[in-house]
Amino acid sequence: MKTRILNMLSLLPGFILALAIAAVAKVIESLLPVHIIGASVIALFAGMIINSFYRPAWAVPGLKFTSKKILKFAIILLGASLSVGVILSVGQRSLLVMVFTLLTCFGGGYLIGKALGLNWKLSNLISAGTGICGGSAIAAIAPVIDAEDKDIAYAMSATFLFDMAMVVLFPIMGRAMGLSDEAYGLWAGTAVNDTSSVVAAGYAFSEGGGDYATMVKLTRTLSIIPTVLVFAFINVRLAKKKHLESTGAKVNIGGLFPWFILGFLALAALNSTGIIPPEISKIAKSTSKFLMVAALAAIGLGTSFKDMKKAGLNPMLHGFIISALVVIVALAVEWCMGLV
Repeated sequence: MKTRILNMLSLLPGFILALAIAAVAKVIESLLPVHIIGASVIALFAGMIINSFYRPAWAVPGLKFTSKKILKFAIILLGASLSVGVILSVGQRSLLVMVFTLLTCFGGGYLIGKALGLNWKLSNLISAGTGICGGSAIAAIAPVIDAEDKDIAYAMSATFLFDMAMVVLFPIMGRAMGLSDEAYGLWAGTAVNDTSSVVAAGYAFSEGGGDYATMVKLTRTLSIIPTVLVFAFINVRLAKKKHLESTGAKVNIGGLFPWFILGFLALAALNSTGIIPPEISKIAKSTSKFLMVAALAAIGLGTSFKDMKKAGLNPMLHGFIISALVVIVALAVEWCMGLV
């Protein structure tokens, strides 16, 4: 009992440090005149900058705990903010565009990742960040596939850089093409990555475009549910195959399955039925987002710029190609639907 208490106390310094960086990141985000940079990105890079100069040994146990266990708990809470009913409020148009962009991200991303020689985990994290919802999707999928901290940091960096470009370029291109509020909102909501960037790009065009882009983005976030399940299945199969090849013995699938996903799905199902009160759902979402920011701060504190430099430019090239393809595919689908 005493040993357990001491172990728990050893986690507190690192956990508190991650929470402190997350709190500062949230304050910085709120002070920005235009919310184009999310707190998760700020916390990640703040952690990496601090790590470049000093990484206290006393914080390491708590940082590992935050980047692994707390991140999983945050994902479970995220389920309470997702509702399948949101899909019906936006309609079938956004779903059609979303299906094609997701196929582009994961189908094209797989081929491009192989061509560039990237490991499948980094490649799919970049694809998930581009196709679903930036940092939240990367954070949700990373523990499911046992991704390394440097891969998470690189995927976050890739999606962040292209989000910045999209926030500036999308309103200009939308006006040049004479898009309606609905057409532009659908395009921005399915092609821009992070939620804050979607909001910034949407309202930079018009109020109507911003409203529609935000609704589309909410629908797009729901694709985290099937994506997480698919990757959990893939990772279990690959781990089972690897274990069998290396030892020749059968593997216990129950030990490989990410059980925290069941909590995530249970809360999402409850929220879809309306059992969870809106106030509780809102609190769960806010708590989940903040804990994700803290987890990304911990990941940043465990990742150095030198580690990312070793990966070279190929991950960034992967992110650029996928982002460009999504922009083009989303617009092409809208053209086929007669919206452009």
